[in-house]
Amino acid sequence: MTLAEKILAAHAGKDKVSAGEFINARVDIILANDITAPIAIKEFRKLGVSKVFDPKKIVMVPDHFAPNKDIASAEQVKLMHDFCEEQGIPYFEIGQMGIEHVLLPEKGLVLPGDVVIGADSHTCTYGAVGAFATGMGSTDIAAAMATGDIWMKVPPTIKFVYHGALRKWVSGKDLILYTIGNIGVDGALYAAMEFTGEAIESLCMDSRFTMANMAIEAGAKAGIFRVDNKTQLYTKSRAKRPYLVYESDNGGSYANVIEYDVAKIEPQVALPSSPANARPVSEVANKNIRIDQVIIGSCTNGRLDDLKIAAAMLKGHKVHSGTRCIILPGSQQVYLDALLGGLIEIFIRAGAAVSTPTCGPCLGGHMGVLAADEVCISTTNRNFVGRMGSPKSQLYLASPATAAASAVMGRIASPDEIAAEGGVCR
Repeated sequence: MTLAEKILAAHAGKDKVSAGEFINARVDIILANDITAPIAIKEFRKLGVSKVFDPKKIVMVPDHFAPNKDIASAEQVKLMHDFCEEQGIPYFEIGQMGIEHVLLPEKGLVLPGDVVIGADSHTCTYGAVGAFATGMGSTDIAAAMATGDIWMKVPPTIKFVYHGALRKWVSGKDLILYTIGNIGVDGALYAAMEFTGEAIESLCMDSRFTMANMAIEAGAKAGIFRVDNKTQLYTKSRAKRPYLVYESDNGGSYANVIEYDVAKIEPQVALPSSPANARPVSEVANKNIRIDQVIIGSCTNGRLDDLKIAAAMLKGHKVHSGTRCIILPGSQQVYLDALLGGLIEIFIRAGAAVSTPTCGPCLGGHMGVLAADEVCISTTNRNFVGRMGSPKSQLYLASPATAAASAVMGRIASPDEIAAEGGVCR
């Protein structure tokens, strides 16, 4: 079996499962946020069940419109808060919270070998720690909160092998943009993307979270990494409960194996209006594309290593006078670590605005919504038409290094155009 199949078999109480098989699987963690939880709660009430199956296995995080941007969002959050208080569910409020997909691994709430479901498509982020994690609809979440299990079809697994040594500014964000550009937004439809190879082994955890996060942008059911020493070091210091590590069998049944030579991959930029519209930064930088806004953050690139890379670019420079740069740490802990590490001072001296943790502008919610004809380069995960505001705006996707370099230049720029020390995390 593949890694995904191993985890699903264990949670279905079976010796073996195979792609296409329908199973009932128990879940370890159920997640919902301030957009999706209210729907799930209302559906849960309709089931006639008074208590959730296990409050310790459910987590709710208000992060999309947080801090509350208006009365409607405040009512959504209040509904969540009251339900969690009633049921004894862990709930992370403003001042203690973060963006859900940054917060849960940081708190040790998702662990290797888990089955995790969330009412958010980017729940696949947790595959970075060797979990099978996937997004589901709010009604499915309601049923899971009542029963503790899910009904699903076992996905086929596509193995992606990344050979060679990465170039200086190439990170997990660049690898996943390149991959989606290569296979398309439906290239891994309902499949588990298993990321392997020596280049993957060299990536730090933050880059792995980014790659797993964006598996959904290729249509995948999940993105997953094997648990190695880096994963164990990250997890053991955070875990509050035991966990099991699973490994793919030699000769596991893969639907396809796709291989890349990473030495040929440079930093990537996804042009409007698809993550699959990826191009080498050298090609895009030559087009002299002026930008109005830069966003550095989100569940994709709001972790500490992402901010360190951005700070390396911005140190000693100023954000271009015609550009606004907004930086969103992914959690309170990331914010504090960035503050203690001097990163926040670098951002402010450079002329960037630093926000409390929030998804905010990623979904066109608040704190960075675009007007008609405005252009933004962002470290977020989607650049669909109207994603960050006006349907007449344009949104480009890139890594923190490319986004920060662009903030300085006032146009989409290569990291190599800025005299910065270091590189991305390894």
